Amino acid sequence: MIERYSRPEMNRVWSDENKFQKWLEVEIAACEAWAQLDVIPRAAIPRIKMARLNLKRMNEILKETHHDMTAFLNMIAESIGEESRFIHLGMTSSDVMDTALSLQLVEASDILLDDIRQLALVLGEKAIQYKYTPQTGRTHGVHAEPITFGLKLALWFEEMNRNRQRLNDAKKVIAVGKISGAVGTYATLHPELEEKACAKLGLAPAPISNQVLQRDRHAQYVTTLAIIAGSLEKFATEIRHLQRTEVREAEEPFSPGQTGSSAMPHKRNPELCERVCGLARLVRGYAVTSLENIALWHERDISHSSAERVILPDACLVLDYSLSVFCGVMKGLNVYPQKMKRNMDITKGLLFSQRVLIALIDKGMSRQDAYKVVQRNAMKTWMRGKKFVTLLKADPDLQKLLTDKELEALFDYSYYTRYVDDIFQRLGLTGNQWIEWLEKNSGLTVALRKLSA
Repeated sequence: MIERYSRPEMNRVWSDENKFQKWLEVEIAACEAWAQLDVIPRAAIPRIKMARLNLKRMNEILKETHHDMTAFLNMIAESIGEESRFIHLGMTSSDVMDTALSLQLVEASDILLDDIRQLALVLGEKAIQYKYTPQTGRTHGVHAEPITFGLKLALWFEEMNRNRQRLNDAKKVIAVGKISGAVGTYATLHPELEEKACAKLGLAPAPISNQVLQRDRHAQYVTTLAIIAGSLEKFATEIRHLQRTEVREAEEPFSPGQTGSSAMPHKRNPELCERVCGLARLVRGYAVTSLENIALWHERDISHSSAERVILPDACLVLDYSLSVFCGVMKGLNVYPQKMKRNMDITKGLLFSQRVLIALIDKGMSRQDAYKVVQRNAMKTWMRGKKFVTLLKADPDLQKLLTDKELEALFDYSYYTRYVDDIFQRLGLTGNQWIEWLEKNSGLTVALRKLSA
């Protein structure tokens, strides 16, 4: 199970101890609200608050009741005695289970948000470090025009910031409770009870519910986790490509003594990134299940329940683990700027084809004719391996409009990166903006100002 790999904090959130502790917190909050409404004696509250969990005893009772809520209530009753009659007053199981589940999801969200902040911090630092490191941009896997490696990482930084906002939004949607009774009518309860109890728990009361909180909320949450996992898969896939032997512009960390193959000692495989990609498929599958859980019969059935006991903990555990793994990859990423430069040169200058095209258009040639002139020389470069600029200089149609000096001036890598500073400025990855981001989102001090110096 993924629990063995996840962080202890996330394991604790989804432990039985925490789950049933949350059930108890909901029951106590409801009792306190009843007491405020003078329905049960206020003097009973101190004794009710003395209730303690005994999971071994609960499991013994469960073998008889085959119902976890009644087993829980019986276990609590044994721990406090007579005052237990006030616990669960007028409530149905889902009042407790769904509200407690929301508390767990809020806790899990806070851990995941911290994971995202840590990864965004690393991506921001690396983006600044490689801000001006030239690299070929690729579309369809084919060399296109120059970029910088820092721009690639800045793109990821911004995507993780969007993911952080998505998760914040999903957290708000799921941070609700319901204590509205068997079919949501408050017949044996009171709306004010729900409001008071949820306030004690730090949740908003659902404006309306039936027996359960509506599962579109949970679907939004899990699909958000799937989107975040998809971003990680996207990043990891790029590193996997960059680590290919023929490319080798970057690679994930490879520690002393590590082995990549039992048969081939030379292997340095992107196994961490492959792991992240594989786990993203798992979370996407959970998202599908969460969407299928939205449709329940009438005021509720339990077709969603068994699935949620798997997908909600596992989705959080898997994503927590994936974020941790990929953050480690980025912290220890090996980057090879010289290989990036060599790879840019293997197409003999074809990266500059659009500049030549635009230069011919600026000289008065129609776009269609200019495209044909540039393309035919580009195809010769592909097939013959000759330098693009050499072929262009020998083309009579081009000679009529561009001198050799004008042509050579077009083959300038810095032309493609002249707006890098503007892009970084937009993202807040420069100067005081980056400092402010660090201090707000990482808890770090102004000593880190040197990062943006």
